[in-house]
Amino acid sequence: MSPGESDSIHKLLEGYPDAALMVRGDCSVIAANEKGIGLKTLLEHGEADAIPDMIAQAAAEMTVVVGPILFKGLKGEILLEVSVIPQLSTSAEASDDFLVLSHDVTMERNLRSALVESRQRYKDLVEVSSDFAWEIGPDGTFSFVSPDGALGFTPEQIVGHHPKEFVIDAEHYQPLPFLSDRPMDSVEIWMNSASGKDACVVASCLPLMGEPGEWHGARGICRNVTEDREREAALRSAQEREYLLGYIVNSIRDELDPLNMLTKAATATSQALGASGCRIYRKTQDDTYNMAADYGDVENVDGIEELLAKIGDEIGAHPAEIGPWRMLATSTHYRQAINGGICIWKPLDDESWDDNFHILIGDVANQIGIANEQIANHERIINLSRTDSMTGLLNRRAFFEDELPRRFKRLEQNGHGAALFYLDLDNFKMVNDVHGHQRGDDAILRLRDMMIEYSRPGDAMVRMGGDEFAMWMDGIPQDVMLERVETIMEASKCLLEFSGDKDHPLGVSIGIAVYDPGSGEDLESLVARADAAMYEVKRAGKSGYHVATAAGEA
Repeated sequence: MSPGESDSIHKLLEGYPDAALMVRGDCSVIAANEKGIGLKTLLEHGEADAIPDMIAQAAAEMTVVVGPILFKGLKGEILLEVSVIPQLSTSAEASDDFLVLSHDVTMERNLRSALVESRQRYKDLVEVSSDFAWEIGPDGTFSFVSPDGALGFTPEQIVGHHPKEFVIDAEHYQPLPFLSDRPMDSVEIWMNSASGKDACVVASCLPLMGEPGEWHGARGICRNVTEDREREAALRSAQEREYLLGYIVNSIRDELDPLNMLTKAATATSQALGASGCRIYRKTQDDTYNMAADYGDVENVDGIEELLAKIGDEIGAHPAEIGPWRMLATSTHYRQAINGGICIWKPLDDESWDDNFHILIGDVANQIGIANEQIANHERIINLSRTDSMTGLLNRRAFFEDELPRRFKRLEQNGHGAALFYLDLDNFKMVNDVHGHQRGDDAILRLRDMMIEYSRPGDAMVRMGGDEFAMWMDGIPQDVMLERVETIMEASKCLLEFSGDKDHPLGVSIGIAVYDPGSGEDLESLVARADAAMYEVKRAGKSGYHVATAAGEA
């Protein structure tokens, strides 16, 4: 190659801003510009394997061959874009020379990778921080929605539609975030979902403004917080129920008298729940419901007992309508056994009982079930302390210290009379001696049955001990009293079968003292007259009755 040709080649290569070489087909370097010296060295040392292949391809096809070549250096990888260009002779025929041009695209590749990574990072962060992203066009309709759609709608169902088609009561939002001309952050709005349920979303937006200050749309993100709001509402409801239940339970607990517990419970329940009224029932042994307490407006509420009977063992509160009232009733339980019920009511024109009331009345019913059992236990204890264990009649203490004084005081106030019967079995000891104590017990029970049969529901009866009994009859006229004692004496013939022997027949002696409130007689005197009258019969030969002389008469 002549010096002139060499100079021309060097001048050609120096005009290229990056590495440039002129090589022969055998990859020997003819010339290189200043930036190409490094590439020349790599080629001569066989560390640019791809370039000979590209030269061979260019020679075979007589075309420009372009391709990337990656070099590993001390500071990292270097990516070159290499072009191999076949040279033509002056006669336009192919020569054995090739122009090799390279361009360092390392920075471009790194920038592109960083940009892709950055965009992916931003996309991931947007998707993580929200349920969907959106954009509104200048016409006020959705122009973009996240690929997964929003609130169960596909993008196709949203794009092109106005936001007001999805927002509930859109006119209440001023401005609506989707159409805002100013940035907005964490605005809570309610929207329709594809399932038909209301959805609560938190929206943030930025307006798209043109020149000069012309609104071109908006874009932003939305996060569905419906489940969060439902959990918060459930927590608030639970806290409110806990507070109300605590108020009701404390009202019951603060009442020392078990018989007043249910009255306090009915009052507290009605007031705490904002009900018009409340009624609490206790279930008897014959499966009937007896009202134990009520509070509030109790007119036109007949039928609650039938409602509770219909509910039976069913779990949960049951709404119903009775007259002008909207009822909510449930059974009360103790150890899986129904022991009563509770019912609250409010006017029919009020809203239906929601789930919160169903849960709360169930919680109250659990407490009422315990209270009912406590009252039943209290009554059993009181009954045991007041009654005779064999006959079930009042015992002596309950009769003389509680029942008689209370009745006596009432008669002093209303001016009505009464009669006190003293009954004593004749020859009872012989029954036990001859037939044994079991037979004697049977005779006692037979007399008990007689007394119950020939008494009235309001009369008080007592076994004073052994074979001694007494009976108090309020407001009984003299003629009726005499007729009653004659009937008892006639019925007492049934006791003969229990006699120890024929010489000692089992019978009954009855002493009667009539009380006249106008006489001023005290209870002690009345009791003494009845007792004396009974012993008068004993002295006269037994098995009869005697009416004591009126108080104040000799």
